[in-house]
Amino acid sequence: MKYLDEFQNPELARRLLDDIRSTVTRPWALMEVCGGQTHTIIRHGIDQLLPEDVELIHGPGCPVCVTPLEVIDKALEIAARPDVIFCSFGDMLRVPGSDRDLFQVRSRGGDVRVVYSPLDALKIAQQNPDREVVFFGIGFETTAPPNAMTVHQARKLGIPNFSLLVSHVRVPPAIEAIMTSPRCRVQAFLAAGHVCSVMGMGEYPELADRFRVPIVVTGFEPLDILEGIRRTVRQLERGEHTVDNAYPRAVRSEGNPAAQAMLADVFEVTDRSWRGIGTIPASGWRLSERYRDYDAEFRFSVGGITTKEPAACRSGEVLQGLIKPHECAAFGTVCTPRTPLGATMVSSEGACAAYYLYRRLGTTPIPQEASPVV
Repeated sequence: MKYLDEFQNPELARRLLDDIRSTVTRPWALMEVCGGQTHTIIRHGIDQLLPEDVELIHGPGCPVCVTPLEVIDKALEIAARPDVIFCSFGDMLRVPGSDRDLFQVRSRGGDVRVVYSPLDALKIAQQNPDREVVFFGIGFETTAPPNAMTVHQARKLGIPNFSLLVSHVRVPPAIEAIMTSPRCRVQAFLAAGHVCSVMGMGEYPELADRFRVPIVVTGFEPLDILEGIRRTVRQLERGEHTVDNAYPRAVRSEGNPAAQAMLADVFEVTDRSWRGIGTIPASGWRLSERYRDYDAEFRFSVGGITTKEPAACRSGEVLQGLIKPHECAAFGTVCTPRTPLGATMVSSEGACAAYYLYRRLGTTPIPQEASPVV
């Protein structure tokens, strides 16, 4: 298949759903660890089309959502400084900090700019040698390589007024943290294809063996996800727990060696705090000692900021798959995209945003004969 519409074919979707229904004999709980997959699932009603015995649990797969509150506050403090041009992707501007967001910083005179690549921020630094330019580098293994390359380029070109505020996280340690939680109900994982296209699948077999859970790498279109679910359910029914690549058009077992080499050069693995979850050992990256001069947290001395999450926000439980968004009392009332309590309501990959956007306000099922393609 070569074209996007073929991955949304209603007839093929029905066949996959029929296969899943004929395979399932008992309840199973699967977690997707990708916000893009979550939005596809909710938008197309995939979770409601599946047999009742197959439950999809939404995991901490939204990079904006897991960026901790203290890092947001560090970004806000840096962005408010008169000598700084603060650059970020647009999805970070509405993420609430303790008392404001980046939009509010900009409205009060801060030079906050939306860019489409970290290299855009590096170009701004070249054009403004008398200003400090900071790029907000967040995300999983997918966005880390271009951010690493930009820091590498800044050092190579001798651009001293560029720095990176880093909040990069890694998926495998998050899976381990989920499986070791006493409240865990997850029996299998749908792994994010774009993460594996960079890092490969080498870290997953040990997790699958240790926790006896199938891990199936899949993509982001409806048929990708249904095929991933089909393969996962078959493993569960057979008592298997292997790593399976259901996204071979994009993922190789070894990943992208060039991207991995760039990460190894610029970053080093560190413990990271995840918003609403807490600190997960070895779950992130920071700039290595060689590139420490380009670390905005170090450059602007904002390492001592501490924060406290709003009591009414249950986004941490949403990110851990412990509740669905509509089970939070604040959902759709005091917490909306215009008045968010947490990042899960404003991020384009947040579970709360998906439930709000597609009016998933309860648990009313849709007819089983319906198609997940809209």
